[in-house]
Amino acid sequence: MTDRTTQESRPTVPDPRKAETATGTVLSRRRLLGTAGATGLVLGAAGAGIGYAAAPAGATPLTALGSDRAVFHGKHQPGITEGLQAQGHLAAFDLAAGAGRKEAAALLRRWSATAERLMAGEPAAHGDTEVARDAGPSSLTITFGFGHSFFDRTGLLKQRPAALDPLPAFSSDRLDRARSDGDLWVQIGADDALVAFHALRAVQKDAGGAARLRWQMNGFNRSPGATARPRTARNLMGQVDGTHNPRPGDADFDRRVFVPADGDPGWMANGSYVVVRRIRMLLDDWEKLSLTQQENVMGRRKSDGAPLSGGTETTEMDLEKTGEDGSYVVPVNAHARITRPDQNGGAAMLRRPFSYHDGFDAGGVPDAGLLFICWQADPLRGFVPVQRKLDRGDALSQYVRHEASGLFAVPGGAAKGEYVGQRLLEG
Repeated sequence: MTDRTTQESRPTVPDPRKAETATGTVLSRRRLLGTAGATGLVLGAAGAGIGYAAAPAGATPLTALGSDRAVFHGKHQPGITEGLQAQGHLAAFDLAAGAGRKEAAALLRRWSATAERLMAGEPAAHGDTEVARDAGPSSLTITFGFGHSFFDRTGLLKQRPAALDPLPAFSSDRLDRARSDGDLWVQIGADDALVAFHALRAVQKDAGGAARLRWQMNGFNRSPGATARPRTARNLMGQVDGTHNPRPGDADFDRRVFVPADGDPGWMANGSYVVVRRIRMLLDDWEKLSLTQQENVMGRRKSDGAPLSGGTETTEMDLEKTGEDGSYVVPVNAHARITRPDQNGGAAMLRRPFSYHDGFDAGGVPDAGLLFICWQADPLRGFVPVQRKLDRGDALSQYVRHEASGLFAVPGGAAKGEYVGQRLLEG
């Protein structure tokens, strides 16, 4: 958990499935959304305001939340720079015994075709469950990556990037290996729970006999439009979480997040590396702290995310400011101080997490926390130096536990007519 967040920016490109009107007339959802757009469907900033437009008699138009659509084909894969989504699923698969490069290529071809269809608001090509029949695309994104072991299984060791070397061990790790790593990684996000589950089920069914599920996790964020105005997200500790995330408009954003077009290996051009960590929050211990103690742990006010040195959420933190007793206003071990890029040799990552809650144990202790997901051009210059610094004295470390981990190479986006990873698997 570092002190950053994503911008909420979702292009609206209507292109839904078919829907039935209340009178039984079958109406293309593409026509329906096109009609709604032409007659004044309005989406406020980050979903803050939603208007309703006229539609054919007997039909109920989709809201802007459902009509928002991400694009599958492009320079980068979807699910990296889009805003936080309300629902998420993470899954890792291992190739089946005897499956190799040929089977992996066929699987990625199937997955890419399914992702393109579902993100456009269309049903899966085969065996669609119709779970999402009544919904639009709902900002659905599906992202694919390769783990360290994938290259052993497919005979592509010479193409494995050095940046995919296993992460070092950290003192805060309590990792469950059964819920870590994997040959293949899939990230699914959407602003509707049924749309997200529909995609997860389609991906699992597409795996067929080529791959088996290794682990799967579910997450959530605040729904777009739930606050009066767009705000930085809060985590399950109640903290504003993510004030200084790199922004797509920053001059060095691409350099920090994406592998350059002339990078090595070539098949990773315009791709990124993702670190995934299941971080359990010890909420019973955290909630025993006073408000002042919580704020000193974080280095920011709980109410608005402003630094303890003063100002608003986006005010630059004054690390040298002292109080009347001569001590630093922002404690030396405060999480926000330690995670600042200027305290880590400029290391920065694009965080795009989900919260999770997997119930309570027999004693009523919640199994809840953060599905930490961060993107960077090189994890050795992004995640690793920051986590090493946190490992040496972050005040937050006694209230969290890292229980699962994975590092995956996420290739650049697929061009029209291509599938994700084609340059690797057919190169």
